[in-house]
Amino acid sequence: MSALHELQAHALSDAYRRRELSPVEVTQAVIEHIARWEPRLCALWAYEPEAALSMAQASQARWQRGQPLSPLDGVPVTIKENIATRGVAVPLGTAATPLVPAADDAPPAARLREAGCVLLAKTTMPDYGMLSSGLSSFHKLARNPWDLTKNPGGSSAGAGAAAAAGYGPLHLGTDIGGSIRLPATWCGVVGLKPSNGRVPIKPPYIGRVAGPMTRSATDAALMMSVLSRPDWRDATSLPAADLDWRALDIDVKGLRIGLQLDAGWGLPTDPEVGAVVEDAARRFEAAGAFVAPLRPFLTAGMAEGIDRFWRVRSWLDISALPPERAARVLPFIRDWVAPGASISAAELFAGFSQIAALRDATVAATQGFDFVLGPVSPVPSFPAGWAMPSNDAARAMHHIGFTLPFNMSEQPAISVPAGQTRTGLPIGLQIAGRRHDDLGVLRLARAFEQLRAPLRPWPMPAPLPQERRQAR
Repeated sequence: MSALHELQAHALSDAYRRRELSPVEVTQAVIEHIARWEPRLCALWAYEPEAALSMAQASQARWQRGQPLSPLDGVPVTIKENIATRGVAVPLGTAATPLVPAADDAPPAARLREAGCVLLAKTTMPDYGMLSSGLSSFHKLARNPWDLTKNPGGSSAGAGAAAAAGYGPLHLGTDIGGSIRLPATWCGVVGLKPSNGRVPIKPPYIGRVAGPMTRSATDAALMMSVLSRPDWRDATSLPAADLDWRALDIDVKGLRIGLQLDAGWGLPTDPEVGAVVEDAARRFEAAGAFVAPLRPFLTAGMAEGIDRFWRVRSWLDISALPPERAARVLPFIRDWVAPGASISAAELFAGFSQIAALRDATVAATQGFDFVLGPVSPVPSFPAGWAMPSNDAARAMHHIGFTLPFNMSEQPAISVPAGQTRTGLPIGLQIAGRRHDDLGVLRLARAFEQLRAPLRPWPMPAPLPQERRQAR
């Protein structure tokens, strides 16, 4: 059997049911594993091992009575810190936020608590979730477990690092332009951005979703079976749907799959990234799918208009803070939003209108396909201390050309580990589907897991100094 911290959620659920494992021993094993990794990764915040063990004990008693709250009862989970959990402050990754305990669980956290999951900790993020990085003015610098000199990505930075490092099987992130899929590709894990509204969230916002970050499509689907339950607090959420999240078999033969290698804007696709995506396409073709090129549809006007809108929105938020708090925001973000001060109302409206333009362009371009394959990011991971792959506030969003369209079109998209660079950095494959076909995207992701070449073993921490001394 694999080490307890490496077991996936579906395996833990089966083992709990057969009484081969207990939530307490699994949680204790994960806590011990976190102790070996966390001094290096800095992926967690509000980490309370004793509280987690208490939840595990309650879960264990339910399994012993034969009354688990759900198949996920007793399964360890982390939650991104911008998703409120009762009694815990929500710093939003920035030193500018007063630390006031949240009164209630936000919908995704409420669903996981109701399911009996063991809530291990919150995971770190950059200021206001506005960077694809583990850089924050509040949290310690999060790092990538595959290479500690590299970035885990963001804004679900700690979640991506925790998933790759084996901090239990289930991790919850959020995504408004790629913030689940980008850390998933750079950390070599699965990250699903569901259809907008599939997972109720608070507060809702244009393009914003919550979704699973796991080590397999099967676990992502199992997590979705809980997260997708309705919550009246999100007025934008979809009606409850009776989806069989365990039914993941799919015959790829005859599927129409688009292959997108050029986003049309932003950073060029690194040759190693492109080669991994093309290899994935060939594997689907060999399995009987029909694969055809998808021409670029994102324009500079669309991307830069949305960027302009985001700059103004964030400049308004930050400039409304008392000066002493605004000064605590990460300097890179202050530089990025500064042009928002001089943008006219007409320019702002034109930028906002590009959300609808990109939505319509994405739907039209992908309409002829069942699914679309492409890179998640055009480039592999980058230095840990950088704010973005470009590390340039003027080009802050130039790496989200493949991810942003599917937030604006509200279509589901997933990052699945697909390969690695010559230096061993993970590369993910993005699979996007038609709006509301979250289950279809998960099915194709699982099919790809069976088609791809074997991946490397998961990263393990080097011994800490005291462990090395004890081993002598």
